[in-house]
Amino acid sequence: MLTLKDFEEASEAVKKVTLETKLVYSDYLSKTTGNRIYLKPENLQFTGAYKVRGAYYKISTLSEEERKKGLITASAGNHAQGVAYAAKCFGVQATIVMPTTTPLIKVNRTKGYGANVVLYGDVYDEACAHAYELANQNGYTFIHPFDDPAVATGQGTIAMEIFKELPLVDYILVPIGGGGLATGVSTLAKLLNPKIKVIGVEPAGANCMQESLKAGKVVTLPTVSTIADGTAVKTPGKEIFPYLQKNLDDIITVEDEELVVSFLDMVENHKMIVENSGLLTVAALKHLQVKDKKIVSILSGGNMDVITMSSVVQQGLILRDRIFTVSVLLPDKPGELTRVSSVIANENGNVIKLEHNQFVSINRSAAVELRITLEAFGTEHKNKIINALETEGYKPKLVRANI
Repeated sequence: MLTLKDFEEASEAVKKVTLETKLVYSDYLSKTTGNRIYLKPENLQFTGAYKVRGAYYKISTLSEEERKKGLITASAGNHAQGVAYAAKCFGVQATIVMPTTTPLIKVNRTKGYGANVVLYGDVYDEACAHAYELANQNGYTFIHPFDDPAVATGQGTIAMEIFKELPLVDYILVPIGGGGLATGVSTLAKLLNPKIKVIGVEPAGANCMQESLKAGKVVTLPTVSTIADGTAVKTPGKEIFPYLQKNLDDIITVEDEELVVSFLDMVENHKMIVENSGLLTVAALKHLQVKDKKIVSILSGGNMDVITMSSVVQQGLILRDRIFTVSVLLPDKPGELTRVSSVIANENGNVIKLEHNQFVSINRSAAVELRITLEAFGTEHKNKIINALETEGYKPKLVRANI
């Protein structure tokens, strides 16, 4: 069993490779939830995620012979960078197997630390199976991203830092992919204060831990589907599962759309880039049925490529009614476009895209379609613009926004 001494040793070890990520009090999230919300910004680590903690501590426990064989692991990105960076610190070679769907920024940064990167499979589980094959063929030492008590101990050092800053914390929310971070954090938290509540958070489309806890044993999901690529895991860890059964108080699942909105919350209110998996604990805050509690949300990582970021921002603006598209039918004659534009301008709407379709009707002079994509301040402003168009005799229909 993991002991307090194990975590104390790990906490001293990881100081060599981690940056100080002090808790950030969120006035915005505290007001919207009725609790006192603190963020643990592991997205600000040198490698962009907490994973370096477990990777470095695990490698520090290996013998010289095990290290010299070369290291290998499988990862969707953050553990890859943690192992690559830690291996570089110890002066040993690392091979990382990553799913072909891994964001380019994670692949390039892993290579930048000197690791050999192999792209294989569509999801983590397929990459992991291939990594085991390579380990057997070449005699490499395998560093599991989550199903290893030593790795979990390294990740759990986050809880040690939380308690030092906020000894009376009531809840800790922790993202779950395979369960390594949740194992370390929940185990240490219960050792320090058995009354604390540790809640795991998973994507609804990759809730392997929730299903496993329900079944009372580790189960494998047939498929996973989520934009939270760092937690897209079919099968949680078997070695660490008993710790989670004992120490995890509950599981919350969130939809991908909630992550999109949470991304905007973090950018606009905290000026921080947090990847989708790291946003799980922020999205989960609205699901907690408690008030006036001290809650820490662990932001597990911030490695997000700009293409994904652009897509998330656009979708977030659409979900918040900051961007929307309406379709109106109007006669094909001079002045009609000016008239529609005036109605929108009078309501302070900002047109960002127009699509004019003359072939929506056989009788062009009777009706052509105009699709207008607009910027608004939010739902109330959007409704004002739509009402103004209706008042002027148009029959606006909301259609899927396409920026």
